[in-house]
Amino acid sequence: MKNKVAIITGGAQGLGKAIALSLLEQDMAVVIADCDEEAGKEMLENSPSSGRLKFIRTDVAEESDIRRLTDESVKAFGGIDLLVNNAAIARGQPLAQLELTDWNRVMAVNLTGPFLCSKYMAPFLKERRGVIINIASTRAFMSEANTEAYSASKGGLVALTHALAISLGPGIRVNCISPGWIETQAWRKKSARRVPRLSEADHKQHPAGRVGQPEDIASLVAYLASPGGSFITGADFVVDGGMTRKMIYV
Repeated sequence: MKNKVAIITGGAQGLGKAIALSLLEQDMAVVIADCDEEAGKEMLENSPSSGRLKFIRTDVAEESDIRRLTDESVKAFGGIDLLVNNAAIARGQPLAQLELTDWNRVMAVNLTGPFLCSKYMAPFLKERRGVIINIASTRAFMSEANTEAYSASKGGLVALTHALAISLGPGIRVNCISPGWIETQAWRKKSARRVPRLSEADHKQHPAGRVGQPEDIASLVAYLASPGGSFITGADFVVDGGMTRKMIYV
């Protein structure tokens, strides 16, 4: 992984931040693409690997931003080896109150963003037999009420994954990770950070015995991007402590 280059959308907080720091520890150069300038600058200030870390303010739903992100990343580090499509937003309104503008914005960020990033970065990834990893969600397969936009976008991302794997292979491998409940409070920017309140019941409802941590996802990203994952493409990995396999009777 040394001297390779990763681009992580939504990389300034939460899962994206954990993934970025994990890859930096493996001597990769990392570009954080995030719309939150405060969080991005905070990461740069606190990183001991500033020479291998770059923040580019990006709205992944804007095609011009993705073109600029691609160009600036290649200019800074010479190429692209890994794209992690992690940026996402949610809207939790009841169906009758869900405005079309909110639906479209969720789709633009969560699904169109990964499409645009993959489209414009594919030529550079192909040069290095690179990897795309999409961060979806178990909401692609199961739902709570009032999650129509988010769930639909993540279901689309799972489907986009196998479509890209076929279209871009064998030069580029494309896989997907669908996290379950991952506690990310400790990975937020300082101004938004809160102490997580997790009960014993929260942990025990998971067959694995605990709520997930961002490191659980970051470690899988690193494996799928490594030579060890070279025979894996078009796959979706559910990382949820076993929750989607648990039958619940009332």
